[in-house]
Amino acid sequence: MVDGVPAFSTGRLLETPSRRFRVTETNPRTDPRWEPFIRAHPGGSPFYHPGWLQALEEEYGQTRLHLAAEDWEGRLLAVLPMFYTRGLPFDILGNVTTRRLTSLPRTPSAGILSIDPEATTSILKVALSRCRESGVQLQIKTEQQGLEELVPELVATPWRPTYVLPLPDSPQQIAFGNSASRHRLKWAVNKATKLGLQVREAESESEVRAWYPLYLEVMRQNAVPPRPYRFFRALWEVLHQDGILRLLLAERTVAGERTLLAGSIILTFGPNASYAFTGGRKKDFAFHPNDLIQWEAIHEACRMGARRYDFGEVAEEHEKLANFKSKWGAEPAPQFRYYSAPAPASAYSERRSPNLVRRISTSLWRRMPLQATAQFGDWMYGRL
Repeated sequence: MVDGVPAFSTGRLLETPSRRFRVTETNPRTDPRWEPFIRAHPGGSPFYHPGWLQALEEEYGQTRLHLAAEDWEGRLLAVLPMFYTRGLPFDILGNVTTRRLTSLPRTPSAGILSIDPEATTSILKVALSRCRESGVQLQIKTEQQGLEELVPELVATPWRPTYVLPLPDSPQQIAFGNSASRHRLKWAVNKATKLGLQVREAESESEVRAWYPLYLEVMRQNAVPPRPYRFFRALWEVLHQDGILRLLLAERTVAGERTLLAGSIILTFGPNASYAFTGGRKKDFAFHPNDLIQWEAIHEACRMGARRYDFGEVAEEHEKLANFKSKWGAEPAPQFRYYSAPAPASAYSERRSPNLVRRISTSLWRRMPLQATAQFGDWMYGRL
């Protein structure tokens, strides 16, 4: 302790008028309170884990600002992980991609975890103060509603829904929607098995590297810039050993020869599991590798104690992807973006291209070499 502040905290940033707690800057990788706090919190997803934050930092070396509200005995009341971003040039997409302090960059949802409303308000005010000092915008990505009621300087805007499947106490109790949906899913899983497909966990980084081109294929097909390989290497190094990250590989064996068809990265921490990244070739979809992977992933997440399986967000133009996630019984859950400056009525729809322009750009993107998509994605995400 130095002047009443734990050594792993950078320093005291704010004392509340009530003197019940203070807000400090901390480092989740060295703060022994961080991981137990997020593990015990109902909203403590894998995206708050110190390993995820470390991988984000190693991806582009962005400056971090991780805040914690603690009482005077050192117990955590709230945490808010954040990074500064450079922003895209020429304000291409406005509030979504400008220079900002965000929780979290290149992460679907994070935001503040708190067990005390007053601590929530104070920690957000510290974040806003830092943004004013550095001349950037604050962005909070979360499923939580009502932050603008605690801090009027924040503006709330809707975002794409994420598809969530509640999980029961036992894998045997998983329902997967109605009887028709269960029948179709079991048919697809049985067909994949009869065609010689099996799912197993990756055991080495070399298998992550073998999966990466399949990930590039999917991102090109979905017209979404891919993440650089070094990000996945960092994730593997910091999360796989603890069982938080699993790369499930769907392989087909014919005449003794094994071929990799698809693979998905599943992140599981505390009560929350996330279907984070996937890879595969369109020509192999007839073998139903993704159905088999999801079947195994959901059952295993339930066995690991997860009570919520998040399939991830879906843009409205990706109807097929929404249908794939819905058939498992997942329901859309709202997400929000909070900004420290006036934002459009919907940040999601801000400056969206006309349908014709979007179709043309998507068609061109799908013709780009995989390596070119990877290079563009690396350039873009380095600013987001």
